[in-house]
Amino acid sequence: MYQVVPGGAGGTITDVIPKQKLTKDSRPLVGAGIIGSVLVISAVTAWCYYIASLRKAELLKTQLLDLNKDGYIIRNQQGSIVFRMDFRSGTLDLDSCSKEGEMLSCDRTTDRKLNFFIETVRPKDTVQCYRVRWEELAPDIPVEHAMTYKFAHWYGGALSAIQHWPIALSGQQSPKPFVTSDIISHRDEFGGILESYWLSSNATAIKINNSVPFHLGWNDTERTMYFQARYHDTPFKPNPGEEPRAELSYRVCVGLDVTSIHKYMVRRYFNKPNKVPAKAMFRHPLWSTWALHKTDVDQEKLLAYAANIRKYGFNCSHLELDDRYTSRYGEFQFDPVKFPNASAMFQKLKTDKFLVSLWTHPFVNYDSATFHTCVERGLLVMEPTGGLPALVRWWNGIGGILDFTNQEARDWFASHLRALRSKYGISSFKFDAGETNYLPWKFSTRNHIRDPSTFTRRYTEMAIPYNDRAELRSGYQSQNISCFFRPIDRDSVWGYEMGLKSLIPTVLTISILGYQFILPDMIGGNAYRNRTDGNGVLPDRELYIRWLELSAFMPSMQFSIPPWEYDNEVVEIARKYTALHESLVAPRVLELAGEVLDTGDPIIRPVWWIATGDETAYKIDSQFLIGDDLMVAPVLEPGKQERDIYLPAGRWRSYKGERFDIKEPLHLTDYPVDLDEIAYFLWV
Repeated sequence: MYQVVPGGAGGTITDVIPKQKLTKDSRPLVGAGIIGSVLVISAVTAWCYYIASLRKAELLKTQLLDLNKDGYIIRNQQGSIVFRMDFRSGTLDLDSCSKEGEMLSCDRTTDRKLNFFIETVRPKDTVQCYRVRWEELAPDIPVEHAMTYKFAHWYGGALSAIQHWPIALSGQQSPKPFVTSDIISHRDEFGGILESYWLSSNATAIKINNSVPFHLGWNDTERTMYFQARYHDTPFKPNPGEEPRAELSYRVCVGLDVTSIHKYMVRRYFNKPNKVPAKAMFRHPLWSTWALHKTDVDQEKLLAYAANIRKYGFNCSHLELDDRYTSRYGEFQFDPVKFPNASAMFQKLKTDKFLVSLWTHPFVNYDSATFHTCVERGLLVMEPTGGLPALVRWWNGIGGILDFTNQEARDWFASHLRALRSKYGISSFKFDAGETNYLPWKFSTRNHIRDPSTFTRRYTEMAIPYNDRAELRSGYQSQNISCFFRPIDRDSVWGYEMGLKSLIPTVLTISILGYQFILPDMIGGNAYRNRTDGNGVLPDRELYIRWLELSAFMPSMQFSIPPWEYDNEVVEIARKYTALHESLVAPRVLELAGEVLDTGDPIIRPVWWIATGDETAYKIDSQFLIGDDLMVAPVLEPGKQERDIYLPAGRWRSYKGERFDIKEPLHLTDYPVDLDEIAYFLWV
């Protein structure tokens, strides 16, 4: 017989305790124990998750910036949110994030790999900066971040046809190439002077890196600006041999106040001019033939114009012979019909002590004598294959556009300018156009350019030999081209769309973008028949006078429609303000111009420059400062001989001799300003 023992075959023999049945009274105790165990386990698990979340939260925080999967926020030292950026091109996989020192990096979204980092940089005690970079590892995937602008007023970016201060975006715009454009013919595009830099009233600034194929869009309902990098369906091109992998990289900096953070950004990121243009450009007005004669200018009209300047007792920095003095566009010889004796004309002007500048441009029309030469020598921008020149349409016809990335084309263009200067004693040139909208959508240049606006930069460089009196209307990374920059032609109207009211917002925007030597276009505007308030021939008389008064407080003045086209009263007002400009404005501007070389600080400044703690100051678009001690408040409305004026706290003396010693900002309502007056106040 055999015996079965507990444990089975080969098992260990143990004592066996018979299983007893639970009594009814013991069952609740067991249940409570089980529940208690579950609660303990849950509490421990929750605690672990809590500790893990704290560690993750600490990981995703870098100084005053908090990162989450959908974006990040930045706070100031007081804990208030001053900046918010949302990710629209992907959601970060936070488990892929790590932190080393002040660098927080992630390498995945929820569906693909990428390179992403935010690095904290503290360049000085009062400034905190964050370097942000999102790089896609696969080609043709756009990167898009969305900046909320509802926390503050914003300034900068680009000129526009309807210019406001601060920026006022309207409607919805999908991201489009952020490149220079002619806003006379393309009113919905960005203007001819632009930089990827914005500044806010809550002391925050953002600068997009120059290497980014940058596109800008917006949604005014959500109060959001879209910052996008892409290479698909765009004139931006990667470098040869590189995959079209988009990278959006930028720097956000936060400071104590808007003025100090802007000063830091300008010193750190903007080019500076290396010299001050001719002092006469600041002291005496420039006289252009354009608005008065348009393309009908000729030798007789030019000499008569110069004679009248002297006859009516005005000074002249120089006389500008505008379009068109050649037979064809792209040629450099004077039209023998319109200018039968150009040499004698220039000798007469020289004898009468007139310096003369000439209008020039980057186009060579197909019917010009020089077009064949430019084609044969490969001096023009080409179509994508590089086999043929790319024809473009501009406001004076059809032709090629000189390729200023090509040193041979630069030399050819420069040689013709030098020949004109040598033969006729030309003092300088007005460099018109230069915007990228005149390049074909698809094009090829001798030297590759990733960013089409680099073409604008190369064109502005042609003005360097003539920078004492040169004039440019386009600019991109061109602050060190020590010339006067002119906002594109104004219409002879009162409003914000290319009119008188647009002038102060435009000049303030250019100044914030680092361009300080400003020529605020022609007094009274262009006098186009279909875009003129007035009799269709001359701008409205009152508009002309108010424009003249405002221009007297700009760095330089420019006449074209002369005051004697109106009446003796207008001539007397013009004499009064050209004299005031020379005696009061020019000395201050010249002193500030010298400081620009080191600081880059604006000459023409917004009111908030000296009133950073006042919400009202951030919205003022009809007053400005020259330096810190001259406040200007022109009348910009038709039929008005009074206006409301804001005075920041301080000690001010009005142009009438009134004194205001105020500890709080003061609003002067319905302050009387006669037609021949402009209100201005000096810091005592």
